Amino acid sequence: PPDLNQTLPWGAGVDNSSQEWVARRTAAKEKNWPALLILVIIALTVGGNILVILAVSLEKKLQNATNFFLRSLAVADMLVGILVMPVSLINILYDYAWPLPSALCPIWIYLDVLFSTASIMHLCAISLDRYLAIRNPIQHSRFNSRTKAMMKIAAVWTISIGVSTPIPVIGLHQEDKVLVNGSCVLNEERFMLIGSFVAFFIPLVIMVVTYCLTIQVRQASVFLYQSKTSSPAGAAARRHRLPGPPRSASTPLTLRLGSPATGASRSEAAGCHGRRGMMQAIKNERRASKVLGVVFFLFLVMWCPFFITNVASVLCRGACDRSLLHDLLNVFVWVGYISSGVNPLVYTLFNRTYRRAFSSYIRCRY
Repeated sequence: PPDLNQTLPWGAGVDNSSQEWVARRTAAKEKNWPALLILVIIALTVGGNILVILAVSLEKKLQNATNFFLRSLAVADMLVGILVMPVSLINILYDYAWPLPSALCPIWIYLDVLFSTASIMHLCAISLDRYLAIRNPIQHSRFNSRTKAMMKIAAVWTISIGVSTPIPVIGLHQEDKVLVNGSCVLNEERFMLIGSFVAFFIPLVIMVVTYCLTIQVRQASVFLYQSKTSSPAGAAARRHRLPGPPRSASTPLTLRLGSPATGASRSEAAGCHGRRGMMQAIKNERRASKVLGVVFFLFLVMWCPFFITNVASVLCRGACDRSLLHDLLNVFVWVGYISSGVNPLVYTLFNRTYRRAFSSYIRCRY
């Protein structure tokens, strides 16, 4: 007969429950590593862009048109780290089931689109501004004051707000356009398609074309200047201080070619000073182009996969694996977010003034 006092099944049940509890705890700990990594990325993004904002605001050497744009870009990237990335992390932890009030979903998507649009618009504006500066340096320098730079930045933000404003308007009136099966995702195909072109692909083309034209004009100007200075006629022209290649108004070097000469020796000294100053201007322009080229390249490489996949998800519809595209978008959007924290690293690597400023601020030496 069975022993009614037998306790083995109960003990075995306790062991099984304990093992399941330990397994769940272990799984939870393993899942927290990606979350910890994301928290580090968020902290670096916010901290790095705060350093950029401080550097441009406090360092006189960095206060020029291009760096004003970069400071405004840093504001957009910092806000991505403060307002967008933490909510996205919460979304991941809840397995993409939106845990916040439904009214916050379209607002979060709006901020996400706003700041990513602002980033590409800033880079597009920088590229256009530098091209105009090197193409028509006299006219550009005449009208390129600090106030003008701020007006251009305000225009960039206005365009970005205009592009992203339809999202909360649509989402607050039609919840199914932003909440799909409990997940907070934009589900308005026309906006996804048109918005991708207006907010990314068209500015991308403008940015790449103007950047290439800037390099072409700069190289032609340098060649013209060098051919003038190497010829006998160029030597006479230097004594009369012919202007060299057009200098971008964003280059933080002011050339002083001296007052009219009163003698041959003074003229030659002034000519040497002018040549040294002009070569320094060319060197600075090349360095600035290199830094901006790296910033442009990294931004495009890190955001292109998301926008290409976003357009593909609309165009191919039933022909594509929707689940795969959804998973790819979730990965690629974080690659784009990471680009918000990359720029401060680029400035640190390629610009000595930024590097010194960051070092001072980290040690609380303002």
